[in-house]
Amino acid sequence: MANAPVVGPITGLDPHDSGRVAPATCREPHQTPPAALLARPQPTLAHLPRYVANAPVVGFMSADLTALLADITSCTVCAESLPHRPRPVVQAGPSARIVIIGQAPGRRVHESGIPWDDPSGKTLRRWLGLSDQQFYDPNIVALVPMGFCYPGSARSGDNPPRPECAPLWHEPLLAHLPEDRLSVIIGTYALKRYVPQRKKTLTETVANFAEYLPEQVVLPHPSPRNQHWLTKNPWFETDTLPLVRQRVNEILV
Repeated sequence: MANAPVVGPITGLDPHDSGRVAPATCREPHQTPPAALLARPQPTLAHLPRYVANAPVVGFMSADLTALLADITSCTVCAESLPHRPRPVVQAGPSARIVIIGQAPGRRVHESGIPWDDPSGKTLRRWLGLSDQQFYDPNIVALVPMGFCYPGSARSGDNPPRPECAPLWHEPLLAHLPEDRLSVIIGTYALKRYVPQRKKTLTETVANFAEYLPEQVVLPHPSPRNQHWLTKNPWFETDTLPLVRQRVNEILV
């Protein structure tokens, strides 16, 4: 069932690929979602204990991965708190053993519907030693941001990821993925949720990344805005990244 096609008029999910988010045709970025979409029954945290692999249908949700991805890409839980219409971006397949947990889509990704379709994504693929083909194969890489929708811009960079996404969707989604996976933790929001034994700062945690292997790799955000951090910490490029690529290659073999 995990590779079954999506049936029905669900936008945002490619019906020919169970994990890849399609750049679906939809409303203009500044248009308010229709009342019928906002009125659709939405999942709550109360669903989570039963909403895992092989669980029964809960409300409008299904335990099948394809249906779960469809539910995520049609979610409007935080629509009233977003500056643009909801457009959740996610990628996952049942065999994905590399899980990238970042922050939230930026404006360019919001417009294209393709995760990490920006300069940050290009840098991230170089850091991990992954080709575009490998990175966008949902049975190799799952892309699970802390916030699935573009949260809008702030004075410096983008707003933080919406807090509703991770508690609501991460647990059921990760339950469908292989247990022997590598989680690539990017940025402070993912760090705080998924690395309980983190150091006092992100820099210190990244510097001691070997402590979290083989299950996790902790990275700074690959945004061009972090160029100052990269310049200040040259050891990341010379010492850390070769070992990160080595671990990624072990997963790919």
